[in-house]
Amino acid sequence: MSTEKDRLAEFTAFRQRMNERILAEDNQVVRRFFALDTQTYKAGALDVKTKEMLGLVASMVLRCDDCIGYHIAQCKEVGVTRYEFFEVFSVGLVVGGSIVIPHLRRAVDFLDQLEGSAAAGQAEGCSEHA
Repeated sequence: MSTEKDRLAEFTAFRQRMNERILAEDNQVVRRFFALDTQTYKAGALDVKTKEMLGLVASMVLRCDDCIGYHIAQCKEVGVTRYEFFEVFSVGLVVGGSIVIPHLRRAVDFLDQLEGSAAAGQAEGCSEHA
């Protein structure tokens, strides 16, 4: 049985390995789409943090667990707080409806794994976590 850190490392390694594999093919459409995706999340009129939170909401509404995990990790990297995550989750839930709930569960589990504790935020309340 693998630990949460192992699962996170496996997800990251798989994503990187497969992206490299896909981009090694001689297909300009795929390469351009990947480049467009990269460019979209760079700072512009909106900062990177805002764009990643938007990506997380869209991923929740589209119910893509891989995308949700990716955007949670990116959000964490750019400083999204636990309180902000739950506001983002609430937007995704309201926009997507109850069908988003299973993905919300997995999103919170993934966030807990990133934070290193399944009980993160429960003792002091979300607003205390930065």
